[in-house]
Amino acid sequence: MSFLRVGVIAVALLTSTAALYGQLPRTKPVTPNASPEATALLEYLQDISGKFILSGQHNFPISRDRNTRFASDYIGKTPAVWSQDFGFAEDGDKDSYLARPSIVEEAIRQHKLGSIITLCWHAVPPTAEEPVTFQPLPGSDSTRLASVQGRLTEAQFRDILKKGTALHKQWLKQVDEIAGYLKQLQDAKVPVLWRPYHEMNGDWFWWGGRYEGKYTTAALYRQLFDRFVNHHKLNNLIWVWSVDRPTRPDREFAKYYPGNEYLDVLAIDIYGNDFNQSYYDGLMALSHGKPIALGEVGNPPSTEILDAQPNWAYWVVWAGMVRGTSRENYQKLDDDPRVLFMEDLAYAESTSLYRKACGFEPIVIEREADLNGSWVLNEYESNLQTFGPSGTPYRLDITHEGDKLTIRSRTIVEWGDDDVVEEKIVADGSETRSIVYNNAPRVQTARWSPARDTLNVNARVTLSWGGREVKVKSHDTWVLQRKGKRLVITKVVSSPRGTQTSVVVYDKVGSER
Repeated sequence: MSFLRVGVIAVALLTSTAALYGQLPRTKPVTPNASPEATALLEYLQDISGKFILSGQHNFPISRDRNTRFASDYIGKTPAVWSQDFGFAEDGDKDSYLARPSIVEEAIRQHKLGSIITLCWHAVPPTAEEPVTFQPLPGSDSTRLASVQGRLTEAQFRDILKKGTALHKQWLKQVDEIAGYLKQLQDAKVPVLWRPYHEMNGDWFWWGGRYEGKYTTAALYRQLFDRFVNHHKLNNLIWVWSVDRPTRPDREFAKYYPGNEYLDVLAIDIYGNDFNQSYYDGLMALSHGKPIALGEVGNPPSTEILDAQPNWAYWVVWAGMVRGTSRENYQKLDDDPRVLFMEDLAYAESTSLYRKACGFEPIVIEREADLNGSWVLNEYESNLQTFGPSGTPYRLDITHEGDKLTIRSRTIVEWGDDDVVEEKIVADGSETRSIVYNNAPRVQTARWSPARDTLNVNARVTLSWGGREVKVKSHDTWVLQRKGKRLVITKVVSSPRGTQTSVVVYDKVGSER
């Protein structure tokens, strides 16, 4: 139920994140004369490692931030890391290379909003011109690869790494274009977690799977580093070396390691929930104290995985895979104080120095609940205990101003018209009275939590039952979820029959997907 804006925040939030969370030793970026913004970003990742993990979401090139917005609606909070890809495909395809100008615009906007920016590139093989397909087309010329996936000949790969050859010149033209977009981000003072030639220990992409001899995948990575850093003088990049799972001897991490002086972060892509402990241990052993990350995942790691693998700095769920993880599992992650989303106070606090280095005010989290509107019962998501939806209002119409709430509830009566009850609550601890079921008097008090994001309501009702009085007490906790689109009321009712807890879920009218 948190809402996000950028603005002035208390001076207390400017406390050094290093003093609070220092887990990894501070090391400078491998880029000489790295920008202050890039340096601050790397320091931030170093500081949170072992303390927090950032949630992240990838977006297809043409979608700008649509995948992130979908994740935000589905999870109820916004992933902190915004991920994009410079693309390779034709106009109209979700991976279109023509989306690059809008990607730069969106990256600048996301940076200002408070997101961490990470970019990758499904690079086009130098044997082809853009656009290309993802996989080779049936019947295509295998000696002139025109897809991201596929295999170059040994001679072709060698020529990409040999200056003066036609393929090397074509490679220069392609990477220089990408450098131009990264330069625009540098001019806008946007630091980027740059993840080139990802999954390089696999043999499915044209750049990957080569580790023997002089002309290797690691050599290609180093060649790109040299072109961007020494020729183009890009100083806003944090270099993320990215591999896939080492499921075979020829995919061992060390065979593709370019050298400690060429990377700032080590990342791995994991799908199918294959968070094997040996992968984590292998990256940690190779990291020399540098941050490690989950560059791509199909599902985020569970809290149990985070217990065993605490040093992941961030994860990025790939585009189109959000619903592969249940809302219940996302809720467990949200409940874990180690996991940071954009709306979390700990995210605002921990990024305050980083944002200051970028010339921005710290993020402000507005937590006060707004219960105004009409709310309809979600029976599927509710846990209504013994009597199910019988007796539970199917609709709430709430007017909320400050501490004053007017709640008009409608309950189905199967043998007659709906039962409509209007209650007025003043959330300052004072008593209010109303008439409820069978004309029974209800006395209640309500108070907001200190952050005004949770409403606590205590009530007592005296019922007349079989010629005797029955006293029932209840404690309700009202909390908004999914960025104010869902109201969850946890009810604990005590009566002579015992204590029963139910969870009643309402969705805001007009916010349904």
